[in-house]
Amino acid sequence: MQKCRSTIRFASEFGGFVRLLLFPIGSGACSVGIVLDHIFTDAIGALRESLEHVLLERQAVEEHFTLDLLLGDTSWDSSYGLPGEHTPARVRTDIRMSWPTWSQTAYRTWSIGEDPLEPPTILLVVVFRIQELRSLPDPFAVVASLSTDGPDLGAFPLTRTGPTMETSYGDDLDDAHHAVEVSYECLYELPEEALRDGSVIDDDFNAIGGWVSSTLVQLGDLQLDYRPADL
Repeated sequence: MQKCRSTIRFASEFGGFVRLLLFPIGSGACSVGIVLDHIFTDAIGALRESLEHVLLERQAVEEHFTLDLLLGDTSWDSSYGLPGEHTPARVRTDIRMSWPTWSQTAYRTWSIGEDPLEPPTILLVVVFRIQELRSLPDPFAVVASLSTDGPDLGAFPLTRTGPTMETSYGDDLDDAHHAVEVSYECLYELPEEALRDGSVIDDDFNAIGGWVSSTLVQLGDLQLDYRPADL
């Protein structure tokens, strides 16, 4: 669809730009769309492209963009699974990217031509979740199938934490649902070249999609006691 005219950009107090996109809707009229042009949304786009490039499927109604009005932190959450998985997916990844208020301060300082005391940083958490289990699995077997570290994100790798075992019950306390989660976390320090050129962020996030996909396949191959798909 062609725009009515060139994109209009305005500086925003958020430290980035607001883009007004004008789309033709007939009879010479235009529809206006507003897009926030910011380094954090660039990182979100790079991660989504990496995941969807390897054909991972975003889980329905599992994406949120949240702003903490009290602390000022911004976060993005989404969930992905393998193509053709059950609903709900037996194996999935839950992803959170967080942009803390001090990173916003550092980014805005850089955007007005001053040197921040510390580089802006994005916290990335990748959670691998196995669910719809009839019994709790051996946590040692689950962890043994996973690497200690994920791919590097800038200067640091995604680092594995210990597993979390989960059990939930229905009202009658008779039907139990079990799950296990293992998380990887990393602080991504944005170098100045990434602030100037968004393609640097694309390159840094490029390896994550393939790693997530292969890890989901490995977890799906574990011989675990799943609940029947119709229960």
